[in-house]
Amino acid sequence: MEFLRPASLADALAAKAANPGAVPIAGGTDVMVELNFDHRRPEALLDLGRVAELHEHGTDGGRIRLGAAVPYTRIIAELGDRLPGLAMAARTVGSPQIRNRGSVGGNLGAASPAGDSHPALLAADAEVEIASVRGTRIVAAKDFYTGVKRNVLEPDELITSVLIEPATGPQQFSKIGTRNAMVIAVAAFGLALHPAQRRVGTGVGSAAPTPRRALEAEEFLAGELDWDAPKALADSVKRRFGDLVAGAAAPIDDVRGSAAYRRHALGVMARRTLTWAWTEYCGGSAKCA
Repeated sequence: MEFLRPASLADALAAKAANPGAVPIAGGTDVMVELNFDHRRPEALLDLGRVAELHEHGTDGGRIRLGAAVPYTRIIAELGDRLPGLAMAARTVGSPQIRNRGSVGGNLGAASPAGDSHPALLAADAEVEIASVRGTRIVAAKDFYTGVKRNVLEPDELITSVLIEPATGPQQFSKIGTRNAMVIAVAAFGLALHPAQRRVGTGVGSAAPTPRRALEAEEFLAGELDWDAPKALADSVKRRFGDLVAGAAAPIDDVRGSAAYRRHALGVMARRTLTWAWTEYCGGSAKCA
């Protein structure tokens, strides 16, 4: 197996163009597991650890430009106030050691339906920046996933960053697993309120072939919320929102949980995250829950 170690993004893109079968590795939290269990034996590894551009974050036209290799620990510490939903999701990823190495770019590249960052990215309407020697393109997160562990990347392309608007309203994330820590999600849900657009964002994880939004639930809830004079939500609104979120899923039965349990869990998480987010939007008043 060949080991490629470029020192710049230009070198990395050139190496990927010359070696389309090379597997990118940054934190290695997914790739190394597959190698250790002999589930994958690529012709080459493309080490991105020395590519400084991928390990930085900044602003781009008012949006946060999050380098693909910025680890979860830094997202929590440095961006938690502006990307609260993603920071919440990041806190649930593996152990501290995994959070020190793993990144959103790696999560996107693996494209696992159970990836913890996906629901938060979808709820926040994130976009993925993809580059090659041919140029750069931007793909909405909702269009990035094409199947189980498949995405839109061409063989010569790399994920360079994620573009996300700073939160203008409350965001929440919830995940259910067989234990509290170091666990793959049985089901996960992300919620973001976008008051300026009078809109709601959602993200469903580990309950369909790809991460997905619950579009009907978003449209329903946006029409039920009184953005200018927030007041308590009726239980019927919460239940309907939960039902629509559960209905957007297409789960399977596996060793971690049944399809029926996943749908039930999503409904519960949708109601809870809505209650938490709306209470925050109301200024913390329990009367608004």
